[in-house]
Parts: sequence; structure tokens; C-alpha cells
Amino acid sequence: MSTRGTRPPRARAKRAPEPLRAKPSLAVRVAARAGGGVLRVVLILVALFWLMPTIGLLLSSLRGPQDIAATGWWTVLTAPSELTFDNYRRLLDDPTITGSLMSTVMITVPSTVLVVVIGSLAGYAFAWMEFPGRDWWFLLVVGLLVVPVQVALIPVSELFGAIGLFETTLGVVLFHTAFGLPFAIFLLRNFFAEIPRELLEAARLDGAGELRLFTRVVMPLGGPAIASLGIFQFLWVWNDMLVALIFADSGSPPITVALQQQVRQFGNNIDVLAPGAFVSMVIPLAVFFAFQRQFVSGVMAGAVK
Repeated sequence: MSTRGTRPPRARAKRAPEPLRAKPSLAVRVAARAGGGVLRVVLILVALFWLMPTIGLLLSSLRGPQDIAATGWWTVLTAPSELTFDNYRRLLDDPTITGSLMSTVMITVPSTVLVVVIGSLAGYAFAWMEFPGRDWWFLLVVGLLVVPVQVALIPVSELFGAIGLFETTLGVVLFHTAFGLPFAIFLLRNFFAEIPRELLEAARLDGAGELRLFTRVVMPLGGPAIASLGIFQFLWVWNDMLVALIFADSGSPPITVALQQQVRQFGNNIDVLAPGAFVSMVIPLAVFFAFQRQFVSGVMAGAVK
């Protein structure tokens, strides 16, 4: 029998064995199955639970003294007729509270502006200017980050008493500025150091000096870091009570000290404390939400180098 014209059968190519896949952990499987709507609902419930004290403070500030003493704030959900703005009217008619709010603004705004301006200049100098001992000076600034405020209260009190700055607004501003600068310099130096060197060299070739380079190139690029620093400093100074309690003028204290004095004097005047506390909380929250995008991008960019 002839085998001419017939082809031998092709050898089948052997497939490579598939690599063994690691079995996903229980947490990964639960997260994969709970993704989407279920996970979103859980996050919303956690957020509502976290905001419960704030919601309770808001509703308590909108109730009368008799209603506050009789029932809890949650009764407003079934009896909305209890809501009233009389507490806020009395609060804003109180010269002590309005004066304390103005005092808080006069302390917070200069402290924030000084820290942002001085910290920006120092951060640029540490990032792009050559001067003797630059690295050692920066290490000193980083070391000042770990110095607690309580360590400086007594010596600074003696210093301010000797030069006439004790119980003055200027003394509180200088204290907050001094303790806010180490973090400001550290944050902005790390952010400014990430700017491409070629961009700065091109500006120098065009004839830009250091000041013009800082204002026209570095400051616009450093907007996110500067915004995040401003939010940090604003929140810290606005919510501070320890420094204000020691160094501020007792005749016109900031809002935190004024509310603390109301608690000490009356004890159970929740119709005054609730709206006062909510007003003091709304302003920094508004500042934070206004710059939250710059805050997140600035912190993430300035934290790595």
C-alpha cells in the first residue's frame, strides 16, 4: 500500500501550565461583594453617626430653654414647632459674645497671614537659595516641630510681661506665629523643592530676580500647599483656648475663652452655649470646605520628596 501524498500528523503543541493564582483573602472577597450600593450605604451611615454630635448641637441651639430642659434634641424630629432663632438673636445682642468674635478674628487673621507669608519666603529660601549652613538651619527648624507649646508658656509669659505684651492681642499673634512657622517652613520647603529646576532657570535667563521669581513663578505653583497651610493655621488658632486663656486680654477674650467663662459662671445656660459653640464651629468649617480641594492636593504634594 502506497503512502505517497500523505502527511504525517502534526504534533500538538503542549500548553504551558497556568500559574497558580493565590486565593483572595476573606476581606477582599467581602469588599468585592459589598462594593457599590451596599458599601455606599454603610459609609453614609458611618458619616451620619460621626456627625450626630454636630447635628444635636445645631438642633439644641434652635430650641428654647424650657424645651432643652424638658426633653432631648431628638424630639425636634417629631415636633418641629420647637425650632426658633431667639437664641441666636440674644447671642448676637450680647456684647460679650460679639466682642469675643471680633477678638478671635483679630487674632486669627494676622496669625494666619504672617505664618503664610514668612513661611513661604523661608520655604523658598531653604529650597532654592544657597547660603551658609542651609541644611543645618533646616534641621533646626524640623527639630522645633517636636517642641510642645506647654514648654514655652512660662518663659514667654515672663518675656511678654517684661516688654509689655502680656494680655494683648499682639502677644497672642506673635506666640501663634512663632509656633506655626516650623510646620509652615517644613511643608512649603518640601513643596517648593518639587518645582522643576529648568523652569526656574528659564525665568532667571529671562532676567527675573529672586523676588520676581518668587512672586511670579513659585507662588502661583505653590497655591495648593499655601492654601493647605492657611487652613491648618486658621483652624489651630481659631480653636485654641490654652494660649488665649493665658496671653489674651481678659476684657475681650476670644470666643473659646468666652464660652468657657459662660460655663463657669452659669453652668446650665445651654441656650447661650449651644448657639455660641455652633457659631464658633461654623466659621472654620466654612473655611475648610471652601479650600478642601487645595488642602488635599497640597498635603499630598508637600508630604513627599
